[in-house]
Amino acid sequence: MYLTTQVKKDIFKKHGGSDNNTGSSEGQIALFSFRIEHLSNHLKSNKKDFNTERSLLKLVGKRKRLLNYLKSKDIERYRSIIKELKLRK
Repeated sequence: MYLTTQVKKDIFKKHGGSDNNTGSSEGQIALFSFRIEHLSNHLKSNKKDFNTERSLLKLVGKRKRLLNYLKSKDIERYRSIIKELKLRK
């Protein structure tokens, strides 16, 4: 499986501050980005998998809402997570 507990802990440790801080916006955004990347690669080889496509769109929406929340609360944290994950060009 692509998303093991160790991978989650590494993501939250890098972006959330500690591996137990799973509620931070940065950690959740990083986790969603990891899952979005995986689903995008899956859809490149399985073009007719519409359930996965729907899941991908839901994840992108969740990440967008979290980014908007972070932008309204703390613009510096928003800018740093955008730069770290290379989400905007």
